Amino acid sequence: MKHVELFTDGACSGNPGPGGWGAILRYNGREKALSGGEARTTNNRMELTAVIQGLAALNEACAVTLTTDSRYVVDAIQKGWARSWKKNGWRKADKKPALNADLWDRLLTLLDIHQVAFVWVRGHQGHPENERCDRLAVAAAARFK
Repeated sequence: MKHVELFTDGACSGNPGPGGWGAILRYNGREKALSGGEARTTNNRMELTAVIQGLAALNEACAVTLTTDSRYVVDAIQKGWARSWKKNGWRKADKKPALNADLWDRLLTLLDIHQVAFVWVRGHQGHPENERCDRLAVAAAARFK
């Protein structure tokens, strides 16, 4: 199985507001940068979209080390929250609806294909790929202002 590095970030100007996402895929010394955005969205939706788009760009099942500054994404996966939400009809433990269920469902499907190890990094602290993803996300969001 190929080992791929994936770096992601999301950005939003206002919450909700125009948003963007950025992802960098790295395999065997080669990189591919991806980005996109929406006119009215939230930061969490952009963080999730970056991860989804990065994983969806892979043409075969891969072992992926995913680095992100999103605690929302990392905690929901590593602590099992997202799978519990799905099992409970997209309801959280407090019975309130889980936000972004459409994106969580897509992400969980991709996680069934790929072996993904999540790595959290503090945002805006000089991590080179995280900073690059942030620039991609901010530029994509700016197209919708």
